Parts: sequence; C-alpha cells; structure tokens
Amino acid sequence: MKAIIMAGGFGTRLRPLTINTPKPMVPIGNLPIMEHVVSLLLKHNITEITSLLYFQADKIKNYFKDGSSFGVTMNYAIPNDDYGTAGAVRYAVGNPDEPVLIISGDLITDFDLTEALKWHNEKKSDATLLLTRVENPIAYGIVITDDSGRIVRFLEKPTWGEAFSDTINTGIYILEPSALNLIPEKTNFDFSQNLFPSMLEKNMGLYGKITDGYWKDIGNVDEYQNVHDDLFENNLELDLKINKSQDGTAQVYSGKNVQIGNNVVFTGKVILGNDVRIGDEVILHNCVIGERSQIDSAAEIRNSVIWTDNQIGAKSMFNSALIGNNSIIDANVQLMDKVIISDDCKIGKSATVKANCKVWPGKAVEEGAIVSSSMVWGEKWNRELFTDAKITGLALTEITPEMAVNLGAAFGAYLPEKSAVITSRDASDSSRLLKRGMIAGLLAAGINVSDIETLPVPIVRHCLHNGNYSAGIYIRHNPENYRLIDMIFFDGKGVDLPTASAKKVERMYFGEDFERATLDNIGHLENPTYPLENYRNEFLQNIDIDLIQTAGFKIVIDHSNGSSSQIFPTLFSQFGISAIELNGSLNPRKFSSSAIENSQAIVQLSTIVKSLHADIGFILNPAAEKLTVIDDHGTPIDSQLLLLIVTDLYLQTHNCKKIAVPVDSSMGVDEIAVLHDVEVVRVGSDHYAMMSIFKEPGIDFVGGTKGGFIFPGFQTGTDAMFTAVKILEMMAKTKSKFSELRKNHDHFHRKALSVPCPWAKKGTVMRQLIKESENKKRELIDGVKIFTKNGWVLITPDRLTASFNILAESTDKKSTENLLKKYQELVQTFQQ
Repeated sequence: MKAIIMAGGFGTRLRPLTINTPKPMVPIGNLPIMEHVVSLLLKHNITEITSLLYFQADKIKNYFKDGSSFGVTMNYAIPNDDYGTAGAVRYAVGNPDEPVLIISGDLITDFDLTEALKWHNEKKSDATLLLTRVENPIAYGIVITDDSGRIVRFLEKPTWGEAFSDTINTGIYILEPSALNLIPEKTNFDFSQNLFPSMLEKNMGLYGKITDGYWKDIGNVDEYQNVHDDLFENNLELDLKINKSQDGTAQVYSGKNVQIGNNVVFTGKVILGNDVRIGDEVILHNCVIGERSQIDSAAEIRNSVIWTDNQIGAKSMFNSALIGNNSIIDANVQLMDKVIISDDCKIGKSATVKANCKVWPGKAVEEGAIVSSSMVWGEKWNRELFTDAKITGLALTEITPEMAVNLGAAFGAYLPEKSAVITSRDASDSSRLLKRGMIAGLLAAGINVSDIETLPVPIVRHCLHNGNYSAGIYIRHNPENYRLIDMIFFDGKGVDLPTASAKKVERMYFGEDFERATLDNIGHLENPTYPLENYRNEFLQNIDIDLIQTAGFKIVIDHSNGSSSQIFPTLFSQFGISAIELNGSLNPRKFSSSAIENSQAIVQLSTIVKSLHADIGFILNPAAEKLTVIDDHGTPIDSQLLLLIVTDLYLQTHNCKKIAVPVDSSMGVDEIAVLHDVEVVRVGSDHYAMMSIFKEPGIDFVGGTKGGFIFPGFQTGTDAMFTAVKILEMMAKTKSKFSELRKNHDHFHRKALSVPCPWAKKGTVMRQLIKESENKKRELIDGVKIFTKNGWVLITPDRLTASFNILAESTDKKSTENLLKKYQELVQTFQQ
C-alpha cells in the first residue's frame, strides 16, 4: 500500500516558528513532525511514500532525501497550481490502481493504522475517514455516522450551534481507486467540500472509523506547546531515537556527545539533542534542548522547548518558552510564560520578555530591556520606548489600540492632576483609531483632553505655546514608511518632550505603575474650534502682507493630502497670491509616501512650475513641518541647498548676531555667515536640539537640514506653512528668484552612505573613531565630525537600525568620495 503525506501549508498560525521552517519540519522532541509521521507509517509496514510539497519544499527534500535513511522509499510531488486537497492527491497519485492512505505531515498520532486498514477492508469501503473525539470540535470538520460506521453528514468547521457531535475528521483517509477516480485531474477539488459530498450523493461506501489513541493537529502555537506538555507528562509516547536513562525520578533522553556539568538538576522529562552542553548547577524540568545548544551555569529552564544552535546565558530563567534556531540569549534573561523567541534573535543581558510576547526572526532586544508586546517586523526593540520625543512602531502590530490606551494612562499618570492635553492626528483611519485609544487612557487617568482632530503639528505647537495645556500628542503615519506609526509628544510650551520626561513616562508604562481616576474624576473631552482662528491671526501678524501683495507671486503648492489644505486657502486671498493647489484634500488612504512616490511628486510639481512659469513651487509634508522647494526654472532644491538659500535670504533681510544649524549642515553656512558677520552655532541633528537652542538668548534663527526652519516671533518649532510664506516675503524684499540664488551656493559636493554594524559593535566603533581622530580637528556634537583641508566627514550611529551613517562634503567630488571610502573602510575595520 502507498501513502501520501500532505506536507503543504504555510503554517501561518504557527508563526513565527514557521517563518524559516516549513510546518512539517517543526520539531517535536527534537525530531520533525513529519519524521514522526514517517515512523508511524513504517511501524505499520507502509514504506512507499509520496510527499506532497508546497512551502519551502527543498528543506523537506534535503532532510528526507530518498527516504532510505528512514527505512522507506520517499518520492515527492510538487503541484504546479492550486488543485485543492483532493486535486493535489490526484496529481500525486496519477492513475490509481491500488488503495492509498492519506495523512497530514503536520499532525502527531499513534493511531493503529493496521487495524484501521483491516476495518476498511472488512467494510468494503470506497473511502474510510479516521475519526476521533475532542472537547472542542468547532475548529475541525464534524462527521456524523450511523451505527455501522457509514457517514451520513459532514459539517466543516461549524459554529457551536452546528456542533452536533464531538466526532471530528482527523485528516487521515484510506481511499480506493473508485474514490480517487472521482477526483478530476488538474482541477481545484477538495475532500470535504467536493469529493465526500459527491460520494454521499452517489451512495458510495463512505465510512468513518472512530479510532482510539492519541491525535493532535499542530495547528497553532498553543497546540504545539500542548503536544510537548503531553510528551512531558507521558500522555504521548514517541520514538525519539536516542538513549533513555533514569536520573532519580527524571527521564533523561540524551543524544551523542552531550556534556553535563556538576550539580545539574533534572526533573520530569528532559530531552537533550546531540552535542548539547549543560553548565554547572543548571535546573531543567520538562525541557527539550536542541542539537548544539549550550545552557550556561545556574540557568533554570522549565516546560520549555529550545531548538538547535542556541546559546542560553548564565542565571537565565525560562518558563513555558519556545526558542527557535540560532539565537543568543545573554545572562540573567527572564522569559515569562508562553514567550516565543524566533530564529536568529539576540536578547541582551538582564532583559525581560513578558508573558505571551513573540519576538520574530532576526530581532534584537537590548540589555536591560523590558519587552511587553510582540516584536514583528521592526528591526529591534530598544531598551527605550521613546526615540527622542517619539514612539515609532508597526501600525496595529507593534503599536496597538491596547498599547495606546495604556500609554495614554501612563502619560496621564506622569502629568499633574487635572492637567489638560491637546491631541491631533493625520487623516488616516489607523491614526484615528490609535488616537482614540490614547484619549481613552488619558481620560481614565483623570486628564482633560482637547482634541483638534486633524489639524497639523504647527497648530498643536501653537496651541501649547499660547494656551494652558500641560502637554500635546500628535499621531501620524511615518512620512518615510506608511507601515509605521509615529506618536509625537510635546511639553506644555510646544517643545518636543524632553528625554528626562520621556524616561519617566517609559518607566511608568513598562512598570504598569499608573493609577486610574475614580469615577468622579474621569477627564473631560472637548473639541475646541478656536485653535485654527488663533493660529491664522498670529500668522498674519508676523508677515509683511503688503510686501507680498505687491510682489503678486504665482505659486504651485502640493499639500500631500495633509491638513495644511485646511489653512492655506484662506491665507492666499490675504496675500494676493495666485496659487495652484495639488493634493488639497484630506485622504484617509493617502497618509504617507514612499521614496518613489515622493520623487514622482517632485517631478510632477517641477513640470507644472515650469509650464506655468510660476515663481516657485512648494511641497509640504502631511504634518506641515517640512518643506521641499522647486525653483522658478522647475529645478528641485535639495534640503542642504535649501538651508543655504534660506539662510542667505534671512541674513540679507534681518539683523542677526547668531544663528544655529545642525552639525550635518553644509560648510556653505559658514561662508554666508562670514559675509554678514554672524556667528554660527552647531547643534545635534534632531528637532529637539533645534528647538532647545532656539530658546537660548541671542539665537536669531535656526535652520534645519531636513526642510525645517524656526523663525523668531511666532513658532517654537518648524512650520512649513509659515516657512513657505516667509520665503515669499524675503524674496519680495530682495527682489530675487531661487534660480539666481542657487548659483551662489551650488558649488559644494555632498554624498552619504550607510554601513551595516551590529548593535553590539556600535560602542566599539565609536571608541575607535574617537581614538583615530584625537589629533584632528573635529566636533563631537552628534557623532564624530572630522574636518579636512577642503571638507569634512560626519560618522553617526543610526538610532533605529544596525548601521552607521556617513556623510561627507568638500569643494570637489573626488575629495568627497575619498572621504566616504576611507571612513567606510574604517567603520568596517573597527567592527572586527
């Protein structure tokens, strides 16, 4: 008799364990599920096997090869289309001439197949389904039989109201050629939906045998853990193909070359794969330790399954944890109940992963971090929840509505009692959802909330600077990656939340150290209408309206479907501007742009500006903080050149003594400042540094390298709407055009690149850079900036990814490229 093992399926409900491992190859007791299936078939003298493969087929084929090492003959079939369950079997069988046993490659059972075959033959059945009884049948197909075993009804995955029996289809079938021939070739055809109902209709011999024994479909992570629990508790017996011994009351299964240290304590059932190393004073209770894994001294691991090639640090404690392949878990790590660490992860020293969290492949958890929600596609979970004044994570996966509620409660607990907070968001539905969660948490903490709905960040800052609020929150999709959500926090003055304050909120959030308000003290929610009018009025007071009206500008402006479109149209009439507006409506589905879409928007705007002979074109990002400019010839202005032109215009039109720019700004700023006898102060490259320096006495202007500027008298942070109009005012005052101004500053050559670097090596690289540059002219503001005769290079560790960013500038292209190459090689060398 032949057997077909259905080894397809993506194992979606077993993720993240099945990201890199096909579901049939997921190990039970250190052997793949499918190997246990093969052993069962061999036990009942079924040795001719065909495996139906789909996902990661090569991993299965490379493991079983021709089957001879397992005592069987193994063939493979890979359908070239989706033929359904029955159709795929027909594809594998071809023209049937004998009975075939069908069994799933991702279940664990000890059913007596010999007895089942005998029963099938006695009944002269065309098809026999092996059935079993379970406590919760609604996840499976229910089968109802008469007293003789003949099937009378099917219910595929019923509701509880349809669960007329606890007898389910196990997915193990014995099919005669008469049944197989009903399956059309190369056609999508399903057993439960098509074949078996057809056989019922034809009154063929369709039987179901209720079978005694163990059966478990490894359909999800809970079932995977349950199978191991059954193995540990001796409710399931499997041939693990390694030696078994007794250590006190413990059953210990040991592979080859296992090394066990002194004073190791085994309890329950412990399974140790080949080449496992166990350190001194380790405690193992009901564990599976995969091949080549190492457990360092005094670790305590209970009810856990650890796959191959893992390193577990000293004094770590796990309970009911699942660890994939090739991960490093440092000393003193705690993995609480039902934690999953997938493949190739790095868990730093003294980190804690809280119950039910899943860490997906390739993630890093920093030393001392507390992980309280699952890490999916983001590259690492920082020890810090905040990066600057912002929390960024995958929308609805890393940043969830539940997280938003708890974060709102933690932030509310940090604020003084009966404080008021202002909130806003971008136009997306997910931002609306998360903002409502945040508001719920704030209200539950007794905080009053003024929600201004979808007004942009500059208006949030303006409200805070001029109102009686303790803080503000703005929620948006990350401008560079629409899958990410940014939650931005502001203090009561409209400045980005200081790091010290963010740390306090973070501690409260991770420690869940926040109280809810009593029923009588829940916060109040309002939707004020005055913020927009107040903003417009003060905006106009800080602009020379007559000057702009006299100039009679024609402009093209792209709102990027952001909320600046709610504000600008009413201002244009005041300034006498002829404006062509693009993407001027709020769009819940258009809240972020890819690099390609941004490039396309720039090309489109450039074409329109040129064809209409406009004076200038502006692109405002959706949050209205940053600006992209197109000159009157239709040529885009990059952000560094924009800084030089705006700085030049400002110094021509205003009396200044001191200005501030980021450390990565062009040396052209110094060239301009010398002409106007102005001092230049350099600060960090983040927005908080720009706002902080602006608050200091004597700073007259702050220019950014990412399209943001802070002008005195109106705003505390960057405001693309105000910047655009301020540029028009300065152009009118100097009677100049951007195409003319760019010629004065377009002689610098800049280039940037990124160099991969593991998180653990970043400190080493920085130390080496400091040492290498100690006798050179340098600035240590944000990264290491090293000056040369005709240029400079800035090397900074990236805050969010495992890499270094290198930016170089000089007066000629060759020098810039040489600088980049030199420090790229140094960063790579310093990692070794």
